[in-house]
Amino acid sequence: MKHLQFKTSISAAASKVYDTMLGLSNKNSYEQWTALFNPTSSYEGNWNKGSKIYFVGVDEHGEKGGMVSEIADNVPNRFVSIRHYGLLKGTEEITTGPDVEKWANGCENYTFEENNGTTTVTVDLDTAEDFEDYMNESYPKALAKLKEICEG
Repeated sequence: MKHLQFKTSISAAASKVYDTMLGLSNKNSYEQWTALFNPTSSYEGNWNKGSKIYFVGVDEHGEKGGMVSEIADNVPNRFVSIRHYGLLKGTEEITTGPDVEKWANGCENYTFEENNGTTTVTVDLDTAEDFEDYMNESYPKALAKLKEICEG
């Protein structure tokens, strides 16, 4: 596992950035910034602490897939921790095996720090080594899109 960190400053209150990033008021705001990872990116479930959530999309063959995760923590407007523990292929949850083991129990954490109307979003995540380049390329673009949505 590789630990990566990404940051962006957004000219908006932490409450707005938190709501927009998670798509709480409008799921479309989540789908807009995560489209930089997969154009069909979405989620199924909710962001409540302890909840199971699926991060899903459709692949080039029209197959639904994604990650099976748990909201390990959620402090509104301050911090969200997501623990990834499985893969979703169609409607099947896969929680064991070599594809899962290389990144199982990896976390993706979002920290929101507001100062004078500007919110710094810090993303800390664990990723499999073969996804490191993809994340280093995609995450900054996705956070730039989040910034654009929040400030627009």
